[in-house]
Amino acid sequence: MLSVLFEDPNLIVVEKPAGIESQSSRGFEEDMVSRIREHIHKLSPKKSTGALGGQPPYVGVIHRLDRPVGGVMVYAKTQKAAALLSRQVQEGKMKKIYRAVVCGKPVDNSGTYVDFLLKDRKINCSRIVDKSADGGKLARLNYRVVDSREVKEEKTGGGSQVLTLVEIELLTGRHHQIRVQMAGHGTPLYGDSKYGKSPAAGPLALCAVRLSFVHPITGKEMRFSMKETGGAFDLF
Repeated sequence: MLSVLFEDPNLIVVEKPAGIESQSSRGFEEDMVSRIREHIHKLSPKKSTGALGGQPPYVGVIHRLDRPVGGVMVYAKTQKAAALLSRQVQEGKMKKIYRAVVCGKPVDNSGTYVDFLLKDRKINCSRIVDKSADGGKLARLNYRVVDSREVKEEKTGGGSQVLTLVEIELLTGRHHQIRVQMAGHGTPLYGDSKYGKSPAAGPLALCAVRLSFVHPITGKEMRFSMKETGGAFDLF
């Protein structure tokens, strides 16, 4: 079931569930583009295929969320809207706010992380590198501590650990950026076995909770939000 927050002839804003690809999947697994195309077809089957010679309706991918991450996303329904929305992403005018549960607590209650990340395509992984490293790309984010508490871990023999709910403003869009930077600064995401070596079972505690941009046609400021639920988020 597709959760639609807003829709008009130019774009559609949806809630992407964790575990689903945000762009077209290469295999037979379900993805958000397919879900949106099916939604458009059901609303107006003749209009969505008749004028296109049997081709599926246009769905432009503007930005991406990693498969294990849920959150608010906008997709374009026309090529013109796609071009204008993509320009906002490139110019840093599309604002994306995330919430995450991290293991431990940042030294400061708010701050900015500035690093250089290098992606290894062979193993689909990124790491923090020196500024002078060949291929490294600038990665910046702002963070703010929302809440922090000590939680007992049954799987650690009754031991406990500090978990912190943080709000993150992503200023650049690098591969696995939030996961890499938070882990690199000593507070890996809860449930992240790739970067944090977390023993915790369950979903990755990361969600894109707010999205704002300017409507590509009307020029109106658009703001959307959702509440993160499930997994470690329920502890807060």
